[in-house]
Amino acid sequence: MIRRTRIPNLGGAKAVVLHRPHAGVEALTRQLGAIGLEVEEAWPELPASAAGADFLFFDVDLGFEEQFPWAPGEAPMPLVALIGSEAPGRIEWALSRQADAQLLKPVGSAGVYAALLIARRAFDERRRLAAEIASLRERVAERQTVVRAVVALSSRTTNEEQAYAQLRALAMSWQVTLEEAARRVVDLKTGEGSHERPRRA
Repeated sequence: MIRRTRIPNLGGAKAVVLHRPHAGVEALTRQLGAIGLEVEEAWPELPASAAGADFLFFDVDLGFEEQFPWAPGEAPMPLVALIGSEAPGRIEWALSRQADAQLLKPVGSAGVYAALLIARRAFDERRRLAAEIASLRERVAERQTVVRAVVALSSRTTNEEQAYAQLRALAMSWQVTLEEAARRVVDLKTGEGSHERPRRA
């Protein structure tokens, strides 16, 4: 059974339009206002209040890197690219900003609501995937730490299975997770190995 995604209520959301004063921007702000959004216009710099916005519309034609206080793909809100020129360089720049949706200029009476919904969905999915990737990387790093701890506990008289059992026993006695116990063992062994022998006078 396919689960349908609920359409979010956009009433009361805040949108920032980063675009030079233009008749097309007036049409966009009217559409956003009709949908129920609070709109703030800015050019050429983003105001500090933009960090709390729910959507950011930005001009692709005259936009530049320094306008954004975050790295590409790390915007704290969904981005909608306003595209007028289809020059390859401008399109490539828009793609580098990783916009979640786009609107072609001049903005008409249709398309704004759809762009908001698409941008919201794409942004949420991108953040979900980023969190999932970060979690997987953390799990891989933790497994590597466990392996390093088992190796550190192993000796000629202790095999890997016994070393793993010893690590589990340490985790229980310290009342921490296996991964945390592994980090402590690795840190301890690393600290021991970092001490230099005193030099002879």
